[in-house]
This record gives sequence, C-alpha cells and structure tokens, in this order.
Amino acid sequence: MPDLPTDSPGLKQASWYKRLFAYMMANSSEEFNKLVEQRKRTLLGDLHGNILEIGPGTGPNLAYYAPDVHWLGIEPNPAMFPYVQREAQRLGLNAELREGRSELLPVPDASIDAVVGTLVLCSVHNPAKALQEVMRVLKPGGKFVFIEHVAAPRGTRLRRFQRFVRPLWSAFSDGCQPDRETWTTIEKAGFNQVQLDHFRLAEPIVAPHIAGFAIK
Repeated sequence: MPDLPTDSPGLKQASWYKRLFAYMMANSSEEFNKLVEQRKRTLLGDLHGNILEIGPGTGPNLAYYAPDVHWLGIEPNPAMFPYVQREAQRLGLNAELREGRSELLPVPDASIDAVVGTLVLCSVHNPAKALQEVMRVLKPGGKFVFIEHVAAPRGTRLRRFQRFVRPLWSAFSDGCQPDRETWTTIEKAGFNQVQLDHFRLAEPIVAPHIAGFAIK
C-alpha cells in the first residue's frame, strides 16, 4: 500500500476536528470490536477477492479479513489514513487507500467481489445513493456486508430520545444520525437477497443494531 506522508496535502488540510475524531475512533474501536467480534469473524472472514470497504475509519476491520484479499478503502477523512496504514502493514495485508465518499465511489462498474460497511450508513449524507454506488461497483452475485447501529422501534422512549439528541449527537459524531431506519434503506436498495439480524448492545442511545449481508 503506498504510504501517505505526514506532510501530504490531504493530511495537512485535515481540520483539527477531523484529526481529533480520527484519534477518538482509534482509541474507541477496540471496545466495539469486542462486542461484535464473532459477527465480524463470521461476516468478514469468508470474503475473498477484491474487497471494497466504505468508510473504514482507522481500520478496525482489517484483522478479520482473509490474508489473500485485495483490500481497497474509500475514506473521506485523510486523518484516518495513518492509522489504517499502520494496521495494514502490521497484518501484511494487500491494501490500498483512496480519499472519497460513499455516494461517489472512484471504482469501475462491476469490479468488486464484496463491499463492507460497518457504522457507516448512519453518517453518510445520502444512504440510498451510497447503496446505489455499492450496487454499481459489485460484480453480479457480489455481496454487501454490513453492521450498523439503527433507530429504536417507533413509539419507544429510546426512539424519542434518539430524535431529541440527534442534532447534538450529529455535531459531535461526524454527522452520525442515531435514528435512521437503515434496514429499510438496505431492503429497498434493489438487492436480489437481503439477510439481516436485529440485535442490541449494552450502549446508550445506539443500542439497536443490525448485521448481515445483501447479494446483488
């Protein structure tokens, strides 16, 4: 994977907020990984070929991939890049990073065996557009793998609280929306098959989660 020098334009232009958010992500992902470790091993461990990860953050998923994959990460925050690079180098993973957004992936049509997104669709500006891009870049029969925190059931106290804290939560969490019904967006994206599970984690505000895969 080509190095991103610490004096690169992308990293230089990263705001203090993006740098701080990258640091916070690097130091908080271990706890989440412990909670969903078995799900990640099951969903990510059997993937092979060209793998595209949208919004890989600081690279907490890299350790779960098979060693023979070619991994490409599309990440909008260049402050995340050094963390991903160190982890990829530690694992000896064939990895590449590009700066970009999930809604406009710099990848050719039907060129990817699997797309992975974990805790991403909560914060992209247009989740439906992002999933259109996922569909575009996947090969026929390709798989989209996801783990996302989602909205609590409608009418519940937690759902009302998610809606109440959304503006402040979003401001301090890089645009994250805690009350998105992401499972509905995935089910309506046009995949031939969708398999997902709803589950809860012992986390305030974002306890409800989904995990699964969708086949093009």
